Amino acid sequence: MKLQQPGIDGVARQLVQQPAAQMMQQAGIALQQRVAADRREAVARDIQADMRKYVEEVEPTAREKAGKLAPAILGPILEEKFTEDELKQLIAIIESPINRKYQALGAEMQKALAEKLVAEMRPVMEPKLRNLQQAVGARAARGVGTGRQVK
Repeated sequence: MKLQQPGIDGVARQLVQQPAAQMMQQAGIALQQRVAADRREAVARDIQADMRKYVEEVEPTAREKAGKLAPAILGPILEEKFTEDELKQLIAIIESPINRKYQALGAEMQKALAEKLVAEMRPVMEPKLRNLQQAVGARAARGVGTGRQVK
């Protein structure tokens, strides 16, 4: 499992950061369309701070859950595909032909973990994403609420 930790952390990080990045992209478009030019930079900084806060709050939980789920999800996949001797060789000789076999399973294991992690994290992430979306909308509205028409 230690060899898989970077991949496990990557699945958790992607799960958390992807919706925030999409929201940031949408916010950028909204800023250009609806926020006065002289306010855009300040509003963008505030939105980025909200995004960072969301990631900082949710990512540790996602990494923890992924770490807890990984042995139960990835272990059986590895045990099914490798013998105990092969696993020892894999640990000892990372560049062996066995490593190529192991690397080929990466996508299958990440998909299995991601599916379970999504299910486990949905109750944690959805309310926080709703709050973040409301905060972004409120900031964008305050940027527009200056009485000036934006071209």
